[in-house]
Amino acid sequence: MRFVIVTGMSGAGKSTALHYLEDADYYCVDNLPLQLIKPFAQIANDGTSSEFTKIAVGIDIRSGLSKRELCGVLKSMRESGIKYEILFLDATDNVLLKRYKETRRNHPLAGRSKSLEDAIRKERSQLDYMKSEADYILDTSKLLTRELKRELVRIFVQDKAFKNLMITVQSFGFKYGVPADSDLVIDVRFLPNPYYVENLRPLTGRDQPIIDFVMAQKQTGTFLKKFEELLKFLIPNYISEGKNQLVLSVGCTGGRHRSVVLAEEICKRLSENSDYGLRLEHRDIDRETLRFKAAEGEK
Repeated sequence: MRFVIVTGMSGAGKSTALHYLEDADYYCVDNLPLQLIKPFAQIANDGTSSEFTKIAVGIDIRSGLSKRELCGVLKSMRESGIKYEILFLDATDNVLLKRYKETRRNHPLAGRSKSLEDAIRKERSQLDYMKSEADYILDTSKLLTRELKRELVRIFVQDKAFKNLMITVQSFGFKYGVPADSDLVIDVRFLPNPYYVENLRPLTGRDQPIIDFVMAQKQTGTFLKKFEELLKFLIPNYISEGKNQLVLSVGCTGGRHRSVVLAEEICKRLSENSDYGLRLEHRDIDRETLRFKAAEGEK
């Protein structure tokens, strides 16, 4: 039997995760009181029912989570030989605030807090122990629902090895501002700019002529070699320190040419390692598309 406890911050995607696990043939129970987790696991573990082979139980702040009670329940389950895994869904405070404001739902602790921000801080404090016990931590701050589903399938259906660090590599344009969620910001404006080559200007860093132009620069190869060495040092240390989200932002002037090429190349090199999750974004690649099309139409 596979017994998964799904928990995490309210608004981080627990209900969505349970729906996906249910689609993957897990028997799912949401908002189970803390005192019933062990009895339910024992019933499922006795082997009398063939339908109880994969189970996911959702618990959250409404289940009466406290460190003392959690310690007791988890210890009792271990002593009884009940194997379990804990999936913790997390997101940054700013993302959680935005989600609650967009959905206009009430936070479970809203009635006992002065504000939504205060409720989120209290919940995070109360769930610290559960997060420290988690086998899997998924930060959904930047994950699309399909990306969350893909990660859940990898862990709970395909049984692939999982590391808690999710790396986002994103290109951007400095003229539109540095992404606020960046952990590492790399300025690649030291490279020659394809924008000033007339036939290259309308293209993007995904087009082969731009890729050839940027990669042909002597500085590009030197930069990539040195930066890859830096990442090989940093990433294992981030993992050992328990970091679960790393946002690497690569910027050029407009976020359309140089930063796109290098973000793609960095992502390609990082994909050779399976110790972390990886996603790629191009924040500003299409900002000037309409302007170029309009200019072409005027000719």
